Amino acid sequence: MDQVIKINRKDKRFPKFLAQIADPPKQLYCRGNLKLLDSECFAVVGTRKLTSYGKEVARNITTGLVRAGFIIVSGLAMGIDAVAHQATLDAGGGTIAVLGGGVSDQKIGPKINLPLAKKILENNGLLMSEYSDKEDIRASNFAVRDRIISGLSRGVLVIEAGEGSGALITAKCAVDQNRDVFAVPGNIFSSRSIGPNDLIKKGAKLVTSVQDIVEEYGHNLRLFNKRVNTISTKNPTERNVVAILEKKGEATADEIIDGLSEDTPKVIAAISTLEIKGVIKQKGEKYYT
Repeated sequence: MDQVIKINRKDKRFPKFLAQIADPPKQLYCRGNLKLLDSECFAVVGTRKLTSYGKEVARNITTGLVRAGFIIVSGLAMGIDAVAHQATLDAGGGTIAVLGGGVSDQKIGPKINLPLAKKILENNGLLMSEYSDKEDIRASNFAVRDRIISGLSRGVLVIEAGEGSGALITAKCAVDQNRDVFAVPGNIFSSRSIGPNDLIKKGAKLVTSVQDIVEEYGHNLRLFNKRVNTISTKNPTERNVVAILEKKGEATADEIIDGLSEDTPKVIAAISTLEIKGVIKQKGEKYYT
């Protein structure tokens, strides 16, 4: 399923954003949807030994990023990576998995995530690596590939990471590449929170909701001009609520209700649902954005 395609730096399909880093890969081995290489990407990474808190945060924020229009990049590792990929698929979004070895079924690791890799391909996603199937998988490969995860992305979000975690290597690569670094604060008594809490102390943007990331970019990226069309909902009332907020920037519940020729209870229910999903956010006591 899905033949392996080799792309070198001179190929027009080589991702332009990745080509800008100091040490871009000489070639990429890809399986899946190559169109994702020319997308607005955002990386979500973290520990393999996640907590229930980390899992919930990863699912929630990743879902919000998908609805904002981002393609989600991660490393197909167990833990936060796997949750980010799966949450993207559940939200109907596109995801890129950057591997530390070859991209054929025989080389994909860890083997426990082979079914997830297949789901990514089945759902128009992409597997990629700078390593061919002929090369041996070494532990050092994973630290090297982390620069690709950050290099493809506008920003990197670290959710949980202990000391020495690969997610912190990705964050360091992001800093070196002039990418944005975000981190979710965690329990000060948890070893999994050492990484993100330290990143915040060093200047990473603290994230408590997807809105903290979306607001960082505002309407400067072309993807946000298409945000209404990328919201994964079949509910027409919810879409109409978002359309009003996109047009006005912010509005009270009464203003939203007045702008829609629909029953008030339906509109209020739609506002509540969108807030729970992280698509809209209440600003102060009255206004929604």
